Amino acid sequence: MALRVLGLETSCDDTGAAILDDGRLIAHVVESQDVHVIYGGVVPELASRAHITLLPRVLETTLDRAGASLASIDAVAATIGPGLVGSLLVGLEFAKGLAMARGIPFVGVNHVEAHLVSPGLEHDLPYPFLGMVASGGHTEIYHVPRPGTARRLGSTRDDAAGEAFDKVGKLLGLPYPGGPHVDRLAREGNPAAFDFPVARLERGTLDVSMSGLKTAVKLHVEREPRPLSDRTVRDIAASAERAIVTALVERLEEALERFPSTALAISGGCACNTRLRDEAARIAGARGIPALVPSPAFCRDNGAMIAYAGWLSLERGETTPLTANAVPNLDSFPG
Repeated sequence: MALRVLGLETSCDDTGAAILDDGRLIAHVVESQDVHVIYGGVVPELASRAHITLLPRVLETTLDRAGASLASIDAVAATIGPGLVGSLLVGLEFAKGLAMARGIPFVGVNHVEAHLVSPGLEHDLPYPFLGMVASGGHTEIYHVPRPGTARRLGSTRDDAAGEAFDKVGKLLGLPYPGGPHVDRLAREGNPAAFDFPVARLERGTLDVSMSGLKTAVKLHVEREPRPLSDRTVRDIAASAERAIVTALVERLEEALERFPSTALAISGGCACNTRLRDEAARIAGARGIPALVPSPAFCRDNGAMIAYAGWLSLERGETTPLTANAVPNLDSFPG
């Protein structure tokens, strides 16, 4: 009998719901919160309030698309952390209430773990694999020897890769979030136009650093005559993108040398970036292993990855007590 799992994601400013039947996605919906655009970043209190309004509607739409009802759900999974505490609590308490009312299992899902396994929504995910989660809040590299177990090999010392992309976009006057616009403009620019720095940390580390790059781009933009020409904007976008991706790829290449893997998995919002996807395919192909990258819809925060990670936990016989609370700084995979 197939296990039907409902997944809810409310860790930041995307409200997501999805339904899986025995690990197969049958419906998912994500709604973004446009209220944050005028502030140039996520406002935590506004995010949690928006989830309260959006979550019932997103769930209803997901059920309609799946041709399902709440009575047909066998288990419910929700993000328990990390994330914004107010946002987490909306989805978590909603999910626990549903599980309690229906008498069905509940699984609290680590948001980073869900991103890490999200390529499994569309690909066979072989073990052991090397995975990188790169987004606005996370830049981490993991070795995953088997389901439910991972070792963090490296992370950012300061800013996340997605934050760096968004900062570059803001400096160039692009709409928020800047990452997708930087990607689009970079395809038309010269990545060698400006020599932005790639941080080289101490020998042997798999950590990365983005703060120096952000500062370098800021100082360069301030020296450029105003208004910035279209060519300058495209070249700065391409050069900054090259530096960000180079920093990530250098660490991935070193990690693959040190930790043999049967696949390279890239996930999180930055996995939408064209250059990063191309570079991941290149370095994986050179080692004769696949590069597994989710479709863009599953790179952003979404309920499908939560439902999938929850289903994997249930397959291992793991559930979460209804007394569990949100953990904004959750870190279940220590380095």
